[in-house]
Amino acid sequence: MKTDITRVLMEEHQLILRMIDLLEHNSARMERGNFSEWKFFADALDFIRNFADRHHHAKEEDVLFRALVENGMPAQRSPIEAMHIEHEQGRAHVRGMDIALQQIRAGETEQTQTLAQHARAYAELLRQHIEKEDTILYPLAERVLPQNMRPEIVEGYAQADTHAPKVAQTYRALVEHYEASRSTAA
Repeated sequence: MKTDITRVLMEEHQLILRMIDLLEHNSARMERGNFSEWKFFADALDFIRNFADRHHHAKEEDVLFRALVENGMPAQRSPIEAMHIEHEQGRAHVRGMDIALQQIRAGETEQTQTLAQHARAYAELLRQHIEKEDTILYPLAERVLPQNMRPEIVEGYAQADTHAPKVAQTYRALVEHYEASRSTAA
């Protein structure tokens, strides 16, 4: 039986999608003028940078994608390159959200539209990105990566978790906090 090498990544996608739901919901409320809890956006940026990017994307880029390339998938003009490009596009939207949030906190409330635009664009990009990974790239990886490479991949994920102990637990609690706030909000 082959060692599953994508299940953990797909589980992390579910947590990322939950944060994206919150980001979209609160961006829409902000645009309607009935949401100004800027701490949520700061926490969302922290989640995106530290969980989605540094933790999850690092597992993909440094472990799974590297294994696919070592197994013969081209690094350029391939699904790997497309995923790297989308990771960079996401990072650009995160920078845009961060700049807009800083400007809003400095009193430039007209930047709420910019914040919302970047949040929506990030959410749309990530939803499509996750769909591609879950339905195309990950099943491909499960089919083509041989059993002898799989323990090293699983170990790479474990090392990422060791470098950031309790990261998933911390950010799951953050998402649950805002989900609970959402259900009690008007």
